[in-house]
Amino acid sequence: MKAAFYEGNRTFTVKEVPTKELGNDEVRIKVAFCGICGTDAHIFHGMMDQRVSIPQVIGHEMSGVVDALGKDVTGFKIGDKIVVRPLDNRLEDESDKGFSHIAKKLKFVGIDSEGAMQQYWNVPSFIIHKLPDTIDLKVAALIEPLAVACHDVRRSDLKAGEVAAVLGGGPIGLLVAMVAKTTGARVIISEVNPIRIKMAQEMGFEVVNPIETDLLAYITEATKGALADVVFEVAGVQASLDIMTEIAGLRGRIVGVAIHGQPKPINLHKFFWRELSFIGARVYEKEDYEAAISLTNSNTLPLEKLITAVKPLSDIQSLFEELDSNPAGMKFMLNCQE
Repeated sequence: MKAAFYEGNRTFTVKEVPTKELGNDEVRIKVAFCGICGTDAHIFHGMMDQRVSIPQVIGHEMSGVVDALGKDVTGFKIGDKIVVRPLDNRLEDESDKGFSHIAKKLKFVGIDSEGAMQQYWNVPSFIIHKLPDTIDLKVAALIEPLAVACHDVRRSDLKAGEVAAVLGGGPIGLLVAMVAKTTGARVIISEVNPIRIKMAQEMGFEVVNPIETDLLAYITEATKGALADVVFEVAGVQASLDIMTEIAGLRGRIVGVAIHGQPKPINLHKFFWRELSFIGARVYEKEDYEAAISLTNSNTLPLEKLITAVKPLSDIQSLFEELDSNPAGMKFMLNCQE
Protein backbone atom coordinates (compact mmCIF):
# COMPACT_ATOMS: atom_id res chain seq x y z
CA MET A 1 0.00 0.00 0.00
CA LYS A 2 0.99 3.67 -0.29
CA ALA A 3 1.53 5.84 2.78
CA ALA A 4 2.57 9.51 3.03
CA PHE A 5 5.23 10.24 5.63
CA TYR A 6 6.01 13.62 7.15
CA GLU A 7 9.81 13.78 7.08
CA GLY A 8 10.32 17.18 8.72
CA ASN A 9 11.55 20.33 6.95
CA ARG A 10 8.20 20.86 5.15
CA THR A 11 8.56 17.58 3.32
CA PHE A 12 6.31 14.60 2.68
CA THR A 13 7.35 11.42 0.89
CA VAL A 14 4.97 8.75 -0.43
CA LYS A 15 6.30 5.22 0.02
CA GLU A 16 5.18 1.70 -0.73
CA VAL A 17 4.91 -0.14 2.60
CA PRO A 18 3.36 -3.45 3.65
CA THR A 19 -0.03 -3.42 5.36
CA LYS A 20 0.37 -3.94 9.09
CA GLU A 21 -0.78 -6.99 11.00
CA LEU A 22 -4.22 -6.44 12.46
CA GLY A 23 -4.61 -6.50 16.25
CA ASN A 24 -7.44 -8.43 17.89
CA ASP A 25 -9.34 -5.26 18.81
CA GLU A 26 -8.49 -3.33 15.65
CA VAL A 27 -10.24 -2.52 12.39
CA ARG A 28 -8.39 -2.11 9.10
CA ILE A 29 -9.83 0.84 7.23
CA LYS A 30 -9.59 1.41 3.51
CA VAL A 31 -9.16 5.17 3.76
CA ALA A 32 -11.22 7.11 1.21
CA PHE A 33 -10.51 10.79 1.89
CA CYS A 34 -8.40 12.66 4.43
CA GLY A 35 -8.70 16.39 5.02
CA ILE A 36 -5.93 18.74 6.07
CA CYS A 37 -6.61 20.79 9.18
CA GLY A 38 -4.76 23.65 10.85
CA THR A 39 -2.89 21.22 13.08
CA ASP A 40 -1.63 19.30 10.04
CA ALA A 41 -0.44 22.61 8.58
CA HIS A 42 1.40 23.36 11.85
CA ILE A 43 3.08 19.95 11.58
CA PHE A 44 4.09 20.74 7.98
CA HIS A 45 5.63 24.01 9.17
CA GLY A 46 7.71 22.17 11.77
CA MET A 47 5.85 23.65 14.73
CA MET A 48 5.11 20.24 16.26
CA ASP A 49 8.31 18.33 15.54
CA GLN A 50 8.78 17.73 19.25
CA ARG A 51 5.47 15.85 19.35
CA VAL A 52 5.43 13.96 16.04
CA SER A 53 7.63 10.88 15.67
CA ILE A 54 9.39 11.72 12.41
CA PRO A 55 8.99 10.09 9.91
CA GLN A 56 5.28 9.66 10.58
CA VAL A 57 1.98 9.31 8.74
CA ILE A 58 -0.33 12.05 10.03
CA GLY A 59 -3.97 13.05 9.44
CA HIS A 60 -7.26 12.61 11.28
CA GLU A 61 -10.09 14.25 9.26
CA MET A 62 -11.00 11.13 7.34
CA SER A 63 -13.59 8.80 5.95
CA GLY A 64 -13.37 5.23 4.70
CA VAL A 65 -14.80 1.73 4.71
CA VAL A 66 -14.08 -1.30 6.87
CA ASP A 67 -11.60 -3.58 5.10
CA ALA A 68 -10.85 -6.19 7.79
CA LEU A 69 -11.79 -6.93 11.40
CA GLY A 70 -9.71 -8.15 14.33
CA LYS A 71 -11.04 -11.35 15.90
CA ASP A 72 -12.44 -9.58 18.99
CA VAL A 73 -14.23 -6.79 17.10
CA THR A 74 -18.03 -6.75 17.05
CA GLY A 75 -20.62 -4.32 15.72
CA PHE A 76 -18.97 -3.76 12.34
CA LYS A 77 -18.83 -5.62 9.06
CA ILE A 78 -16.59 -5.40 6.02
CA GLY A 79 -17.80 -2.65 3.71
CA ASP A 80 -19.30 -0.44 6.43
CA LYS A 81 -18.75 3.26 5.84
CA ILE A 82 -16.99 4.77 8.87
CA VAL A 83 -15.17 7.74 10.35
CA VAL A 84 -12.67 7.81 13.18
CA ARG A 85 -13.00 9.94 16.34
CA PRO A 86 -9.25 10.34 16.83
CA LEU A 87 -9.05 10.43 20.63
CA ASP A 88 -7.23 7.63 22.46
CA ASN A 89 -8.13 7.89 26.15
CA ARG A 90 -6.76 4.53 27.27
CA LEU A 91 -4.51 6.25 29.83
CA GLU A 92 -7.47 8.01 31.45
CA ASP A 93 -7.72 7.72 35.25
CA GLU A 94 -10.14 8.70 38.03
CA SER A 95 -8.64 12.17 38.36
CA ASP A 96 -9.95 12.97 34.87
CA LYS A 97 -13.48 12.89 36.33
CA GLY A 98 -14.90 11.07 33.32
CA PHE A 99 -14.00 13.81 30.82
CA SER A 100 -12.43 11.34 28.39
CA HIS A 101 -12.06 13.84 25.55
CA ILE A 102 -9.79 16.11 27.62
CA ALA A 103 -8.10 13.53 29.86
CA LYS A 104 -4.65 14.62 31.02
CA LYS A 105 -2.87 11.80 29.17
CA LEU A 106 -5.10 11.85 26.10
CA LYS A 107 -3.40 10.82 22.87
CA PHE A 108 -4.56 12.50 19.67
CA VAL A 109 -4.54 9.93 16.89
CA GLY A 110 -2.81 11.22 13.78
CA ILE A 111 -0.50 13.43 15.82
CA ASP A 112 0.67 11.41 18.81
CA SER A 113 0.30 8.21 16.80
CA GLU A 114 -0.02 7.11 13.18
CA GLY A 115 -2.67 8.87 11.11
CA ALA A 116 -4.90 8.45 8.09
CA MET A 117 -2.84 9.75 5.16
CA GLN A 118 -2.35 6.26 3.77
CA GLN A 119 -4.38 3.73 1.81
CA TYR A 120 -5.04 1.34 4.70
CA TRP A 121 -5.05 2.23 8.38
CA ASN A 122 -5.38 0.02 11.48
CA VAL A 123 -7.18 1.66 14.40
CA PRO A 124 -8.74 0.42 17.66
CA SER A 125 -12.42 -0.28 17.16
CA PHE A 126 -13.57 1.90 20.09
CA ILE A 127 -12.80 5.12 18.19
CA ILE A 128 -14.80 4.22 15.07
CA HIS A 129 -18.26 5.57 14.23
CA LYS A 130 -20.41 3.79 11.65
CA LEU A 131 -22.00 5.95 8.95
CA PRO A 132 -25.30 5.58 7.13
CA ASP A 133 -24.83 4.10 3.64
CA THR A 134 -26.36 7.27 2.17
CA ILE A 135 -23.46 9.54 3.20
CA ASP A 136 -20.98 10.55 0.50
CA LEU A 137 -17.48 9.67 1.69
CA LYS A 138 -15.92 12.91 0.42
CA VAL A 139 -18.34 14.98 2.48
CA ALA A 140 -17.94 12.52 5.37
CA ALA A 141 -14.31 13.59 5.69
CA LEU A 142 -15.72 16.86 7.08
CA ILE A 143 -17.44 15.11 10.00
CA GLU A 144 -14.44 15.53 12.32
CA PRO A 145 -14.29 19.35 12.05
CA LEU A 146 -18.10 19.47 12.04
CA ALA A 147 -18.02 17.59 15.35
CA VAL A 148 -15.76 20.35 16.70
CA ALA A 149 -18.45 22.86 15.76
CA CYS A 150 -21.19 20.73 17.32
CA HIS A 151 -19.21 20.63 20.56
CA ASP A 152 -18.60 24.40 20.50
CA VAL A 153 -22.28 25.18 19.98
CA ARG A 154 -23.38 22.63 22.59
CA ARG A 155 -20.99 24.17 25.12
CA SER A 156 -22.47 27.61 24.38
CA ASP A 157 -26.04 26.53 25.22
CA LEU A 158 -27.20 28.66 22.29
CA LYS A 159 -30.98 28.85 21.98
CA ALA A 160 -33.52 29.80 19.35
CA GLY A 161 -34.04 33.53 19.18
CA GLU A 162 -30.63 34.41 20.58
CA VAL A 163 -27.90 36.26 18.69
CA ALA A 164 -24.55 34.58 18.07
CA ALA A 165 -21.47 36.34 16.74
CA VAL A 166 -18.81 34.17 15.10
CA LEU A 167 -15.42 35.89 14.99
CA GLY A 168 -13.63 34.30 12.05
CA GLY A 169 -15.04 32.89 8.81
CA GLY A 170 -12.50 30.17 8.08
CA PRO A 171 -13.41 26.47 7.91
CA ILE A 172 -14.17 26.06 11.62
CA GLY A 173 -15.87 29.46 11.83
CA LEU A 174 -18.22 28.58 8.98
CA LEU A 175 -18.95 25.17 10.48
CA VAL A 176 -19.71 26.80 13.84
CA ALA A 177 -22.00 29.25 12.05
CA MET A 178 -23.78 26.40 10.25
CA VAL A 179 -24.42 24.48 13.45
CA ALA A 180 -25.38 27.63 15.36
CA LYS A 181 -27.97 28.45 12.69
CA THR A 182 -29.64 25.06 13.19
CA THR A 183 -30.59 26.13 16.74
CA GLY A 184 -32.80 28.92 15.40
CA ALA A 185 -30.41 31.64 16.54
CA ARG A 186 -29.50 34.70 14.48
CA VAL A 187 -25.87 34.26 13.39
CA ILE A 188 -23.53 37.12 12.46
CA ILE A 189 -20.07 36.30 11.09
CA SER A 190 -17.12 38.69 11.36
CA GLU A 191 -14.49 38.09 8.66
CA VAL A 192 -11.95 40.24 6.80
CA ASN A 193 -11.01 38.05 3.83
CA PRO A 194 -13.16 39.10 0.83
CA ILE A 195 -13.20 35.61 -0.70
CA ARG A 196 -14.39 34.05 2.55
CA ILE A 197 -16.91 36.85 3.02
CA LYS A 198 -18.38 36.14 -0.41
CA MET A 199 -18.53 32.41 0.30
CA ALA A 200 -20.32 32.94 3.61
CA GLN A 201 -22.78 35.36 1.99
CA GLU A 202 -23.50 32.86 -0.79
CA MET A 203 -24.33 30.35 1.93
CA GLY A 204 -26.92 32.79 3.26
CA PHE A 205 -25.02 34.14 6.25
CA GLU A 206 -25.06 37.67 7.61
CA VAL A 207 -21.43 38.82 7.38
CA VAL A 208 -19.62 41.92 8.59
CA ASN A 209 -16.14 43.02 7.55
CA PRO A 210 -14.83 44.75 10.71
CA ILE A 211 -12.23 46.64 8.67
CA GLU A 212 -15.00 48.38 6.74
CA THR A 213 -17.83 48.36 9.29
CA ASP A 214 -17.68 49.00 13.04
CA LEU A 215 -18.66 45.58 14.40
CA LEU A 216 -19.76 46.87 17.80
CA ALA A 217 -21.97 49.53 16.20
CA TYR A 218 -23.43 46.95 13.80
CA ILE A 219 -24.32 44.46 16.53
CA THR A 220 -25.58 47.22 18.81
CA GLU A 221 -28.00 48.38 16.11
CA ALA A 222 -28.95 44.84 15.07
CA THR A 223 -29.86 43.88 18.65
CA LYS A 224 -31.34 47.24 19.74
CA GLY A 225 -28.56 47.59 22.28
CA ALA A 226 -28.77 44.10 23.78
CA LEU A 227 -25.58 42.87 22.02
CA ALA A 228 -24.72 39.22 21.40
CA ASP A 229 -25.91 36.41 23.63
CA VAL A 230 -23.03 34.18 22.50
CA VAL A 231 -19.67 35.03 20.96
CA PHE A 232 -17.53 32.34 19.35
CA GLU A 233 -13.85 33.41 19.23
CA VAL A 234 -12.54 31.40 16.31
CA ALA A 235 -10.00 33.68 14.61
CA GLY A 236 -7.36 33.39 17.33
CA VAL A 237 -5.98 36.92 16.85
CA GLN A 238 -5.70 39.77 19.34
CA ALA A 239 -8.30 41.87 17.50
CA SER A 240 -10.88 39.13 18.16
CA LEU A 241 -9.94 38.96 21.83
CA ASP A 242 -10.31 42.74 22.05
CA ILE A 243 -13.76 42.88 20.44
CA MET A 244 -15.28 39.73 21.98
CA THR A 245 -15.91 41.39 25.35
CA GLU A 246 -17.24 44.54 23.67
CA ILE A 247 -19.95 42.79 21.67
CA ALA A 248 -21.09 40.33 24.38
CA GLY A 249 -24.28 41.46 26.11
CA LEU A 250 -25.34 41.10 29.74
CA ARG A 251 -24.51 37.59 30.97
CA GLY A 252 -23.24 36.79 27.50
CA ARG A 253 -21.30 33.60 26.89
CA ILE A 254 -17.96 33.72 25.11
CA VAL A 255 -16.75 30.40 23.73
CA GLY A 256 -13.01 30.01 23.19
CA VAL A 257 -12.71 27.97 19.99
CA ALA A 258 -9.28 29.10 18.72
CA ILE A 259 -6.10 27.64 20.17
CA HIS A 260 -3.87 30.22 21.83
CA GLY A 261 -0.39 28.89 22.50
CA GLN A 262 0.62 31.87 24.64
CA PRO A 263 -1.18 34.02 27.26
CA LYS A 264 -3.07 36.94 25.75
CA PRO A 265 -4.57 40.11 27.30
CA ILE A 266 -8.36 40.30 27.63
CA ASN A 267 -10.67 42.85 29.23
CA LEU A 268 -11.59 41.28 32.57
CA HIS A 269 -13.53 44.37 33.61
CA LYS A 270 -16.22 43.48 31.07
CA PHE A 271 -16.58 40.05 32.68
CA PHE A 272 -17.22 41.71 36.02
CA TRP A 273 -19.41 44.54 34.73
CA ARG A 274 -21.68 42.43 32.51
CA GLU A 275 -21.38 39.08 34.34
CA LEU A 276 -19.92 37.46 31.25
CA SER A 277 -18.89 33.80 31.09
CA PHE A 278 -15.88 32.42 29.22
CA ILE A 279 -16.31 28.80 28.13
CA GLY A 280 -13.46 26.63 26.96
CA ALA A 281 -14.22 24.17 24.17
CA ARG A 282 -11.76 21.49 23.09
CA VAL A 283 -12.31 18.80 20.43
CA TYR A 284 -15.53 16.77 20.91
CA GLU A 285 -17.32 13.98 22.73
CA LYS A 286 -19.13 10.94 21.31
CA GLU A 287 -22.46 12.75 21.21
CA ASP A 288 -20.93 15.57 19.13
CA TYR A 289 -19.70 13.03 16.57
CA GLU A 290 -23.15 11.46 16.39
CA ALA A 291 -24.71 14.91 15.98
CA ALA A 292 -22.24 15.71 13.18
CA ILE A 293 -23.02 12.43 11.42
CA SER A 294 -26.75 13.15 11.67
CA LEU A 295 -26.34 16.69 10.30
CA THR A 296 -24.17 15.42 7.44
CA ASN A 297 -26.69 12.74 6.55
CA SER A 298 -29.53 15.28 6.57
CA ASN A 299 -27.97 17.15 3.60
CA THR A 300 -29.18 20.43 5.10
CA LEU A 301 -25.75 22.05 5.47
CA PRO A 302 -23.71 23.34 2.50
CA LEU A 303 -20.71 21.22 3.51
CA GLU A 304 -19.45 20.39 0.02
CA LYS A 305 -18.96 24.11 -0.70
CA LEU A 306 -16.17 24.11 1.88
CA ILE A 307 -14.02 21.74 -0.18
CA THR A 308 -11.42 23.81 -2.04
CA ALA A 309 -9.32 21.07 -3.63
CA VAL A 310 -8.94 17.28 -3.71
CA LYS A 311 -5.71 15.63 -4.89
CA PRO A 312 -4.38 12.07 -4.96
CA LEU A 313 -2.31 10.86 -2.03
CA SER A 314 0.76 10.90 -4.29
CA ASP A 315 0.35 14.69 -4.65
CA ILE A 316 0.44 15.38 -0.90
CA GLN A 317 3.48 17.67 -1.12
CA SER A 318 1.91 19.95 -3.71
CA LEU A 319 -1.40 20.00 -1.82
CA PHE A 320 0.26 21.25 1.38
CA GLU A 321 2.16 23.83 -0.65
CA GLU A 322 -1.08 24.94 -2.32
CA LEU A 323 -2.69 25.32 1.11
CA ASP A 324 0.22 27.57 2.10
CA SER A 325 -0.16 29.73 -0.99
CA ASN A 326 -3.96 30.03 -0.80
CA PRO A 327 -4.90 31.68 2.53
CA ALA A 328 -8.48 32.09 1.36
CA GLY A 329 -8.86 28.35 0.75
CA MET A 330 -11.08 26.30 3.01
CA LYS A 331 -10.76 22.50 3.11
CA PHE A 332 -8.02 20.68 1.18
CA MET A 333 -8.37 16.90 0.89
CA LEU A 334 -6.41 13.85 -0.18
CA ASN A 335 -8.02 11.04 -2.13
CA CYS A 336 -6.16 8.16 -0.50
CA GLN A 337 -7.19 5.54 -3.06
CA GLU A 338 -6.63 7.53 -6.26
